[in-house]
Amino acid sequence: MAELLYRLGRFASRRVKTVIAVWVVILAVAGAGYAVGAGTLSDSFTIPGTPTQEVTDRLADEMPEAAGGTGTVVLTTDDGSSLTAGQEKALRGVLADVRDVDGVEDVVDPFASEADRQEQADKLADGEKQLADGRDQLSDGQDQLDAGQQQIDDARAELEAGQDQLDDARAQAEAAGQAEAAAPQLDAQQAQLDAGTAELDKQQDTLDEKSAELKDGTAELEEQATQLEQGKELLDLSSGIKLVSDDGSTAVATVIFADDQMDISQETKDAAIGAITDGVADVDGVHADLGSDLAMETPAIVGPGEVIGLIVAAVVLVVMLGTLIGAGLPLVTALVGVGIAALGALAFSGVVQMSSVTPVLGLMLGLAVGIDYALFIVNRHRHQLKDGYEVRESVALANGTSGNAVVFAGATVVIALLALNVTGIPFLGLMGTVGAASVAVAVLVSVTLTPALLSAIGMRILSRKERGRLHAGAEEHAAHDARHAASASAGPVRPMRTPVAVGRVVLGVAVLGAIAVPAMDLRINLPDGSSDSPDSTTFQAYTTIADEFGPGVNGPLLVVADLPQAVTDDDEVATQLAVATQLADQDDVVAVAPAGTSDDGTMIAFQVVPAEGPTSESTEQLVHTLRDLSPLSIDAASADGADTVSGDVEIGVAGAASGNIDISQKLSDALPLYLGVVIGLSLLILIVVFRSLLVPIIATLGFVLSYFAALGGVVAIYQWGWLSGVFGVDHPGPILNFLPTILVGILFGLAMDYMLFLGSGMREAYAHGAPARVAVVQGFRAGRSVVTAAAIIMISVFGGFVFSESAMIRPIGFALAFGVLVDAFVVRMLVVPALMHLLGDAAWWLPRWLDRILPNVDVEGAALERQHPHAADVDGDVEPTERPVSSATQPGR
Repeated sequence: MAELLYRLGRFASRRVKTVIAVWVVILAVAGAGYAVGAGTLSDSFTIPGTPTQEVTDRLADEMPEAAGGTGTVVLTTDDGSSLTAGQEKALRGVLADVRDVDGVEDVVDPFASEADRQEQADKLADGEKQLADGRDQLSDGQDQLDAGQQQIDDARAELEAGQDQLDDARAQAEAAGQAEAAAPQLDAQQAQLDAGTAELDKQQDTLDEKSAELKDGTAELEEQATQLEQGKELLDLSSGIKLVSDDGSTAVATVIFADDQMDISQETKDAAIGAITDGVADVDGVHADLGSDLAMETPAIVGPGEVIGLIVAAVVLVVMLGTLIGAGLPLVTALVGVGIAALGALAFSGVVQMSSVTPVLGLMLGLAVGIDYALFIVNRHRHQLKDGYEVRESVALANGTSGNAVVFAGATVVIALLALNVTGIPFLGLMGTVGAASVAVAVLVSVTLTPALLSAIGMRILSRKERGRLHAGAEEHAAHDARHAASASAGPVRPMRTPVAVGRVVLGVAVLGAIAVPAMDLRINLPDGSSDSPDSTTFQAYTTIADEFGPGVNGPLLVVADLPQAVTDDDEVATQLAVATQLADQDDVVAVAPAGTSDDGTMIAFQVVPAEGPTSESTEQLVHTLRDLSPLSIDAASADGADTVSGDVEIGVAGAASGNIDISQKLSDALPLYLGVVIGLSLLILIVVFRSLLVPIIATLGFVLSYFAALGGVVAIYQWGWLSGVFGVDHPGPILNFLPTILVGILFGLAMDYMLFLGSGMREAYAHGAPARVAVVQGFRAGRSVVTAAAIIMISVFGGFVFSESAMIRPIGFALAFGVLVDAFVVRMLVVPALMHLLGDAAWWLPRWLDRILPNVDVEGAALERQHPHAADVDGDVEPTERPVSSATQPGR
C-alpha cells in the first residue's frame, strides 16, 4: 500500500492540473446529482417490526383514515384575548383553503369540532330533560291507569253485589211461587247487569292496551336512558381533549395528510404551510405556530457555530504549520471532500428514506477527518523539505508514509461506521454508510488532491524564515533539528518515574469514571418541540399547547382494540365505553376518546391523552402499561340488551410518542451487540498493527472509558441540565436515541487514529532497539504535537455543531467534541503512556505462533523509506536499513 501511495503521490505531483480537474468534475457531478435527485429529509424515524409500526400498518389497511400523517397548527390571538366571531370565521376559511391542498386528506376544524362537542353536550342535556319529562309523563299515565283500574274494580264489585242481590231475589221468587210473574223484571235487571259487565270488560281491555303501551314506553325510555348514560360517560372520558382553550384565546387545528408521516412530500408540506401562513397573515390579531410534525425543516448545513469551529481550526493550522497557505490547504481539501460527500448523499435522498441528521453527520465527519488527514501529510512534507528533500520526491514520500497511515486510520473509521448496518436498523445503517462514504472521500482527497496542491505550492508551504534558512545553506542544521526534535525539545530521553505513572493512571481513570457516572441514568428518546430554540415556531407551538391544553396533548397515543366479534350499530357505543373505561382507569391517563371503527366492525381506535409530554418517563411507562392490558376482558351489552360483545380484546398502541419509544428500545437492544462488534474489531486491528496483546487491550479499554465518559457528559448537560445556560439547553430531557450507538462507531474510529499515531511511534522506537520505557517517551514526544493539533481541530469542528439550530445535531456535536477531548488528552496522552511504562517489555509480548501468522502491516511506511532513502543519508554512508528513529519517520511528521 505504501509503495502504491508513493506512486500515486508522485503522479499527482506531476499532473497537478489533471488531478485538480478530476476533482472539480467529481464535485460538479455531485452537484448535478443533488439538483436532480434531492428529495425530502425527515426528522421522523421508523423501524420495521416494532409494535407501533405493526399497528400503523394494520391501520393503513383497515382504517386508512386514521393512518395518515398529521401536522399541528396552533392559532393564538396576539393579545391573549378570546377569538372573536369574525376571527373564527376568517380562520375557518383559511383551514378550508388548506383542505384543498393536493395531498391533504382533511383538516380538523377546532371551532367546528368544539361546536359539535357542545352540540353533543346540549343534546345530552336535552335528552336528560326529555328523559325526565318522559318519566314524569309515564308516571302520570301510570297513575291514571291505576285510577282507571280502581274505578273498574269498584264498578265490577258493585256489579257483583247487584248480581248477588238479583240471584237472591230470583231464589225468593221461586220459593214463593212467583218466579214466572217476577221473571220479566228479574230478566231486565239481569240484562242491565250483563250490559254493565260487558262495558267493564271493554274498559278493561282498553286499560290493558294502555298499560301495555305504557310498559313499552317505559322500556323504550330505559333504553334511551342507557344510551344517554353511555354517551354521557364517553363524553366525560374525552373531556380532557379540547381544541379551543378555556379562555378562547387558542385553537389547535390538525392537518391530516393522505400519506403516512414518513411519506409526505416536502412539496405537500410546503403548500400546506404556505396556505396556513399566508391565510393567517390576513387575519388581524392572530398568529399561527406550527408543530414539529409539520414544520420539519432541514437543519442548516453551515451555521455561525460551524463557521467559528472552522476559524478555530484555521488558527490551529496556522500555529502548527506557520503559513497561511499551508493552513489553507487542509481546509480547501476538506471542503472539497465534504462538498462531494454531502451533495452525493443528498442526491439519493429522493429514492431512499433519509433523516435530516444523516447529511449533517457526514459533514461533521468529513470536515474533521478531512482537515486532520491532510494535516498529517502536509506536516510530514514540511519536515522532509526542511530535511533537504526535493519537492516532488517529498510529496511522494509523505503520501507513501503518512498517507499510508491516513488510509489505515480512515479504513478503521469506515469499517466501524459500516458496521452500524449489523444493528438491523435501516436509518442507522444509512447514517453509518453516509458517514463512511464521507470519510472515504476525505481519504481519497487527502492522498490525491493534497499531493497535487502541495506540488503546486512548492516551497511556499514553508515560511519565509524556514526557506531562508535552507537558502542560506542551513539544510544540515534543519535536518539535525528535525531528526532530534523530540530530544531537543525536552532534553534527554528519560522514562517517567513509576510512582508518577501510577498516579497518572489512577487520576485519569478516576476522572473518567466520575464523568461517566451520569451515563448510568441514561434515558433515550427523540427530542420534541420543547428542545427546539425558544424563538422557533415549533417551540412556541409545543409550549402553547402544554400551557393551554396540558403537556400530554403534545403526544397523544393511538390505541387500537381488536374485538372478539364484529360490533353492530346498536352495540358500538357500549363496546367503546367498555374498552374506554378500562383504558381511562390506568394511571397517567387524562382523557380517552373513540377515534373510529373499522368498516367490518372488528377494530376500534381510541385517542388516549397521557398526563405528561411525549418524552416523559410516565408516558413511556403508560405505553408499556396499555400494552400489558392485552388481552382485555370486556362484557358490553347494547342498550336494549339484544346484542352483547364479550370476550378478550387485543390492545395495540401506536402514535408518534409510542413509535419513538419503540425505536429507542430497539436501539438500546442493538447497542450491546454493536459495542461488542466494535470492541472485537478494535482488538483485532490493534493486534495486527502493534503485534502485541496487551497494547490492544489497553487501547480498547481506553476507548470504553472515553465512550462512557462522553455519554456521562451528554447526560449531565442535556438530560440533567447541568451548565444548561452555557450550552443553550432550555428544556433538559432524554438523550437523542441513536446518539449512543452512532457515538460508538465514530469515537472508536477517531480513538484508533490517535492510538495509531502515538502507539506506532512507540512501537518503531522499541523495534529499533530503544528500551521499552524509553520507547514510550520517544514515541509520545514524536507524535504529541500532531495529535494535539489534530484533536484540537476535531474538537473545534465538532464543537461548532454544539450551537446548531437543530436539537438533534447539538448533542451529537457535543458528544463527539467531548469524546475526542477526553480520549486524546486523558486516555491517549495521560493514561495509555503511563500504563505502557508500567508494563515495560511485557507491553510488546506476542506469542510466537501468533507472530508467525499475523500479516506485517507497515502502517508508518518505514519500509518505503528504506526503498527510497534520502540522498543525504546515502551520501553520508548511512545504511537505509539502519536509519535511526527520527521525527520524519513518525506518523504525521
